[in-house]
Amino acid sequence: MASFAVSGARLGVVRPGGGGAARSGAERRSGVDLPSVLFRRKDSFSRTVLNCAGAPGKVLVPGGGSDDLLSSTEPAVDTPVESEELQAPDEADLVVEETTSSSAAKASSTVEVEEKPEPSAAIEGTGETVTDGVAVKAKAPLVEEKPRVVPPPGDGQRIYQIDPMLEGFRNHLDYRYSEYKRMRAAIDQHEGGLDAFSRGYEKLGFTRTAEGITYREWAPGAHSAALVGDFNNWNPNADAMTRNEYGVWEIFLPNNADGSPAIPHGSRVKIRMDTPSGVKDSIPAWIKFAVQAPGEIPYNGIYYDPPEEEKYVFKHPQPKRPKSLRIYESHVGMSSPEPKINTYANFRDEVLPRIKRLGYNAVQIMAIQEHSYYASFGYHVTNFFAPSSRFGTPEDLKSLIDKAHELGLLVLMDIVHSHSSNNTLDGLNGFDGTDTHYFHGGPRGHHWMWDSRLFNYGSWEVLRYLLSNARWWLEEYKFDGFRFDGVTSMMYTHHGLQVAFTGNYGEYFGFATDVDAVVYLMLVNDLIHGLYPEAVSIGEDVSGMPTFCIPIQDGGVGFDYRLHMAVPDKWIELLKQSDEYWKMGDIVHTLTNRRWLEKCVTYAESHDQALVGDKTIAFWLMDKDMYDFMALDRPSTPRIDRGIALHKMIRLVTMGLGGEGYLNFMGNEFGHPEWIDFPRGPQSLPNGSVIPGNNYSFDKCRRRFDLGDADYLRYRGMQEFDQAMQHLEEKYEFMTAEHSYVSRKHEEDKMIIFERGDLVFVFNFHWSNSYFDYRVGCFKPGKYKIVLDSDDGLFGGFNRLDHDAEYFTADWPHDNRPCSFSVYAPSRTAVVYALAEDG
Repeated sequence: MASFAVSGARLGVVRPGGGGAARSGAERRSGVDLPSVLFRRKDSFSRTVLNCAGAPGKVLVPGGGSDDLLSSTEPAVDTPVESEELQAPDEADLVVEETTSSSAAKASSTVEVEEKPEPSAAIEGTGETVTDGVAVKAKAPLVEEKPRVVPPPGDGQRIYQIDPMLEGFRNHLDYRYSEYKRMRAAIDQHEGGLDAFSRGYEKLGFTRTAEGITYREWAPGAHSAALVGDFNNWNPNADAMTRNEYGVWEIFLPNNADGSPAIPHGSRVKIRMDTPSGVKDSIPAWIKFAVQAPGEIPYNGIYYDPPEEEKYVFKHPQPKRPKSLRIYESHVGMSSPEPKINTYANFRDEVLPRIKRLGYNAVQIMAIQEHSYYASFGYHVTNFFAPSSRFGTPEDLKSLIDKAHELGLLVLMDIVHSHSSNNTLDGLNGFDGTDTHYFHGGPRGHHWMWDSRLFNYGSWEVLRYLLSNARWWLEEYKFDGFRFDGVTSMMYTHHGLQVAFTGNYGEYFGFATDVDAVVYLMLVNDLIHGLYPEAVSIGEDVSGMPTFCIPIQDGGVGFDYRLHMAVPDKWIELLKQSDEYWKMGDIVHTLTNRRWLEKCVTYAESHDQALVGDKTIAFWLMDKDMYDFMALDRPSTPRIDRGIALHKMIRLVTMGLGGEGYLNFMGNEFGHPEWIDFPRGPQSLPNGSVIPGNNYSFDKCRRRFDLGDADYLRYRGMQEFDQAMQHLEEKYEFMTAEHSYVSRKHEEDKMIIFERGDLVFVFNFHWSNSYFDYRVGCFKPGKYKIVLDSDDGLFGGFNRLDHDAEYFTADWPHDNRPCSFSVYAPSRTAVVYALAEDG
């Protein structure tokens, strides 16, 4: 989700450290905001243990629902009242949550801290181990696993060697790194390290042992709390919760007399709280599944703990990270040719084999985290730990990921930690009746353009929540990494709105930078790369912040890749004018303008360009002619011929020059003729005007893969070219080749020629001129042959080149290259030449 706007932004200023009110002395000493969820020793817990009646057996999961489910009262939340600031506990009271990661914790920081507190007696000596949030009796391990360790911080100084221009901003950057090291030290001291800290789901939310179920929730603003649900007939007096001094509410539900759990799998649960804003029912913040009941608008939290025989068991190892990423961006719900919401199972069986066949090596899946509003494209998350129930069950998602691994595909999750849904009934907003629970209070906590809430990354418990969330998806579901959405919005208090980033370093390292958010990004990348070395992290940053993809120990933010967002914007700019006016140097500059040693994922278009109100590249090029002239049994038009030719050239030059990874949104590979329009009704605006809906139609919320597969349509040729392009990269790995040189960008001839690895790319963007005996400079001498030709008839071209021809170099320097060869360069054609293996 890009961070752009047209009106109304107000620049904010953050004091060093990114704070709100001044911290207390105890908070300064510990170096964090509100380290509040700290579990006490067993003898200090005040537990309420009640005999709970069994549930009525109602199950609310896809395919197992009931139309007569009991409903709960959901009163509206009144004007929020800010919660009273909690005092940081005395260090004598601090208790480490886990003991299993002590070896990792010892290695996780070189910063001097005070002596760590003793491990919690509530964890020691139980004879149990926690796995996937459920504690079971420990068994002797069959294979001793090597402990995973988050490396200690480095000195953060190498960034100045990589980019000497950063010296002028050393004060900011050194301060940023000191804040990161301070937070690492505090986590080591108070939590036993990032490993333990990121296992919040093993303590908060629902956890089960052999004796029963424990439910804990951090809600410091609530006056009272009770667990309600189908299991106790929604009786708020049946299962009251107790609160510790840090705002953590807790209840233990022992097993029923027959040994069954007090809360049956699949039944609905909520926490009922008396809050400063009134009595409200909320879905637990750490819920693992949420479902919308028939006839209801708000979602219901589901206690999800299937019996062992129903749990999906992963069968295939996760693939190793490929040298270059070729990403197929996908949305499960709209991945069917039929106008409906598709399922994880169908995506697994129908779409994954297609992705593999096309030659991509990674699938990026959008809209995984549960979101109550389908048309948000998954970006208004309501339940961060729950996979969307629209598409199936958590077990179905695990099966999908396992199948992708069997095919050798990485599975990347489009994760949203930049903001949260505004919903108060089924989201985090106003969870405990206050405005400042998980989010900043006041205007700073509201994204005026996205109509969503903004996390307070300086809060200890927000850090626990988000870091644990990232780990949950890697650990429980075996995702292979993330594409972090909206990172620009996180890193600046102006969120990138109405700001034209010019490349001036003062735009990146000043008072508009949210240091707390940048430190969170450093911590989450620490976690990902330390505990999951093969995992991939990609950041959606439109600002171009320097150091974004530099390792953390060197002083960077730690992402593996940034999305090269300037590229699709450039193509839209060019497509608004005739290609006669395109500047070859402008195209080359945009594609190659990226920071040294910072890798990019490039793309010509993503889901953003496919949404209603925008246009895909294919539609910019061919417009309404796509509806009438794409059948091979009828004559083409000049607009169709131009569109198909340029569609292929745009994609190949983007992949060839634009970065070390490539992304395509599903369907765009064959020039999908329809935009994306989610089912929606009319929307009333504050000014009284009404935006008409589409009568809740799914017609434009699908992907017509049948068009790309049809051998009687011209879409097939564009799809075949995209497939050939992906397989060419797989064979030659040109995106990550060390050798890269642009030898020609000729404005009059409209020619672009460059080398990438051992390949020579020749692009003739001229609309009418074809060139005979066109001299092409190259670095390596020998015999060259055509390995990809956009004019091939298979790709909808005109077959103007002889693929059996051989091109021998001569010792004739050309375009600053030591040798050269001559080619025929047809108009609007891209051709790739490779040294012949027998040359």
